[in-house]
Amino acid sequence: MSNELTWFTSSHSSSASGDCVEVALSWRKSSYSSSGDGDCVEIATEPHTIHVRDSKNAHGARLALSPAAWGDFLGHVSAHGTAE
Repeated sequence: MSNELTWFTSSHSSSASGDCVEVALSWRKSSYSSSGDGDCVEIATEPHTIHVRDSKNAHGARLALSPAAWGDFLGHVSAHGTAE
């Protein structure tokens, strides 16, 4: 798991160069990950978005969920166990 911040240009920045605000995501290992080094899910939270990624491919695809969708997902995992 990386302790580095991931920086990106905020959607509130202007399209012209110079007036940009950068935002950082701080990734942490999800408590739903296995205790070993292999199967790790990392999450980064913002007020309106939960970001999810595979720790083995930190620059790969990411999933962005609303807090409500994240809550629904956690409820499903809690009720049904891990995915097969």
